[in-house]
Amino acid sequence: MEAVTDTVFRRVVAKAAKPDLFFTEFTNATGWVHAGDKAVAGRLDIVDREVESPIIAQIWGGIPEDIAKLAAHCKTLGYHGIDINMGCPASSALKGSGGSDLIRNPELAAEIIAAAKTAGLPVSVKTRLGYSSPSEWNVWLRHILQQDVFALTIHLRSKKEMSKVPAHWELMPSIKALRDEVAPQTLLIGNGDVESRPHGMKLIAETGIDGIMMGRGVFTNVFAFEQEEKQHTQAELIAMLNYHLDLFEEHHTLSQPQKDGRI
Repeated sequence: MEAVTDTVFRRVVAKAAKPDLFFTEFTNATGWVHAGDKAVAGRLDIVDREVESPIIAQIWGGIPEDIAKLAAHCKTLGYHGIDINMGCPASSALKGSGGSDLIRNPELAAEIIAAAKTAGLPVSVKTRLGYSSPSEWNVWLRHILQQDVFALTIHLRSKKEMSKVPAHWELMPSIKALRDEVAPQTLLIGNGDVESRPHGMKLIAETGIDGIMMGRGVFTNVFAFEQEEKQHTQAELIAMLNYHLDLFEEHHTLSQPQKDGRI
């Protein structure tokens, strides 16, 4: 999640209850190609490789050559895979022909996937059901599955719906049937309104998919990835807050130049 899932937040979540896999904030490939690490603004920082692992770099953009270059760079940084964001509804992503705008440009989407694969890492895609309507899911997701991606994560809403309506989990069994038909080797991951690991495991059992991606659920419960839901004391919550503040201060102090020019 943009401006959320940085190295500090990942370490906080890991201390509370570590997920099976981390994804970074999404990073613009064209911005990095033209302005380097200054444009990335710490989105690809990994401070503790043991704690923040395994980890996937989520990138976005509308120029295949730039996607290829950033994917190769992510490999040198030690990332375990590349995830291409094809679902972000933000206007900044749409203007750059990235995010959910790729739903309206499937051929470019295929070129971008192929470009990311040149880095030699597993390539996955995170997207939505469609651009204007959830009913677009069959044509769009079939197209992505035909590109032989390692995994496909589906936020079960359309771009137009944003996050204003409940996620369409009722469609997931049909989507799984499509996956089984077109690309049974592709892992299928569901996203949208998942509140906790137990809730996610229930959805996996009900739909038969391979995994769950949790986003906003962790906003209200930093312990969301625990195997069993528990009630935590105020003291435990305050301790996690203090840990978060300490890590934030430490990381941003080290990453900012001091007045005398030293870091």
